[in-house]
Amino acid sequence: MTTRIGTLHSLRRLFTEVPEFSAGFRVTLFTALLSTAVQVAIPIAVQQIIDREILGSAGPDAAGVAALGAIAIVAVMIGVAARRATIVRLGLASARGLSQLRIQTFGHLHKLSVLHVQAERRGSLVSRVTSDVATIQDFMDWAGLGAITGSSQLLLALGAMFVYEWRLAAFVLTAVVVYAVLLGWFQRILQRGHDEVRRRVADSMSRLGEAIAGIMVVRAYGAEAATSDRTDTSFASQFEAEYRTAKLGAVLFSTADLFAGLITAGVIGLGILLGDISAGTLLAFLFLAALLVEPVQMLVEVLDVAQSAGAGMRRIQSVLDTEIDVADPGSAGQDLPDGALGVEFDDVGFEYRPGEPVLAHVTVTIQPGARVAVVGETGSGKTTFAKLAARLLDATIGTISVSGVPIRSIRFPGLRSRVGYVPQEGFLFDQSIAENVRYGRPTASDIETRAAFDDLGLGGWIDSLPDGIHTQVGEGGGQLSAGERQLIALARAWIADPDVLILDEATSAVDPALDVRLRRAIERLAEGRTSITIAHRLSTAEASDEVLVFGHGRLVERGSHVQLLAAHGDYARLHADWVAGTTN
Repeated sequence: MTTRIGTLHSLRRLFTEVPEFSAGFRVTLFTALLSTAVQVAIPIAVQQIIDREILGSAGPDAAGVAALGAIAIVAVMIGVAARRATIVRLGLASARGLSQLRIQTFGHLHKLSVLHVQAERRGSLVSRVTSDVATIQDFMDWAGLGAITGSSQLLLALGAMFVYEWRLAAFVLTAVVVYAVLLGWFQRILQRGHDEVRRRVADSMSRLGEAIAGIMVVRAYGAEAATSDRTDTSFASQFEAEYRTAKLGAVLFSTADLFAGLITAGVIGLGILLGDISAGTLLAFLFLAALLVEPVQMLVEVLDVAQSAGAGMRRIQSVLDTEIDVADPGSAGQDLPDGALGVEFDDVGFEYRPGEPVLAHVTVTIQPGARVAVVGETGSGKTTFAKLAARLLDATIGTISVSGVPIRSIRFPGLRSRVGYVPQEGFLFDQSIAENVRYGRPTASDIETRAAFDDLGLGGWIDSLPDGIHTQVGEGGGQLSAGERQLIALARAWIADPDVLILDEATSAVDPALDVRLRRAIERLAEGRTSITIAHRLSTAEASDEVLVFGHGRLVERGSHVQLLAAHGDYARLHADWVAGTTN
């Protein structure tokens, strides 16, 4: 699909969507034209010096040569200043535009649903904001200047040629048109090559990211060789795509040298055949032809870089064009009412893939202040139910409301501040514990951050760490255990102080001492607020006001722990299996 979108269309859209790239373009174009005009004026000065001041009927005129030479020197200085101004202005516009493009792409990625982001390979998404933007940076840093100065120099040089000698100019123009047609045909081949390079780069980054992130599994199973082979294969494919495209580019560049030689030889040969052209005019024409060849060569290089930038922009467009399926209603939305909040599901269904429902016909009302446990076997729809309640996903059918307000109409700032979600694996950023906790409330002070741990009964654990709340956790929290990462996630939720807490309880695979801390912190966190807890251990369900039992994507039972045991249904069976597992 992307290969059918032309490079010109992609770059035009780039300038439309990121206006910083074209800020002050008229002034920049003026300085570029001024710089180019000076270059074209030099051959004219040479022609005048030769034909009038040196070979004129009155003989050589040293004063005239000096005067015209002085004018040429001043013109060159003006041209240098104009070229410098052009470079500075383009550089500034490029830096601002690239910054805005990165922000815009990253911002759109963060607005996409969790489902969409999880479906994409992480390395591929990262490449959109890094290497794909870098291709545009290569284009803007110098190719933009080359395109402006090259095209203006080409037009001005051709104009001067027609003023001097229309027959020679017609020959040169014909050659330029033929060459341009050939370039147009060749650029389509080059475009496909650069598209393939961008795909291979994204694949290599994904493979490399997987190999690094999964290094423990790789070593545990002795899979270094297989992992290395997969990564090497990706890099080899990237190299082959880059090499093929580089060879095509080399062919393109070499044609510019051939074109330059043919133009020069043709001008000299045709000038001699015509026989009525003065020496100064022919020399000026050769200078102008040289000025013409230089921008053609430059535009050939610009074309190659533009193809790479176009390929990068098409990949970025694939992100920007992705519809935001879980969208913030913004100013058209509503705020939540004050006080405790409840959650209502009305005939809700959800499908990850069309025709394969994960939840179906779920109708339930969770009262304000209730402590609800969600249980069920793996794949029963528990986590999907929790994500729908937090609006990390949107229901395929049915309506979800928070205290009577449809969840799709609630503004994100209000929804995120009052409905909190703690996933089973608490993700941590490569910062300190305090900085990770402050994601719940960025304005929290160190004293408030430390108090959050004390309130949850975790002050002793924090004191056992080398730097307390300022202890660095490492990338992804890698310097802490899974249970310790979850303690920080709970403190983050505590300091955010939501009215509704949705908690994917994670108390498995932790040591007994940490398990006690974790369960007590969860109990403390749930006090005084509406809580929906995915209960992996049914001791949580025993302490809940109500238990929701899911089976095969449906709500099959609901009631208190005592009621459900007495009903001898799915919950009673799950509870019996759990008790048997804990006593063995």
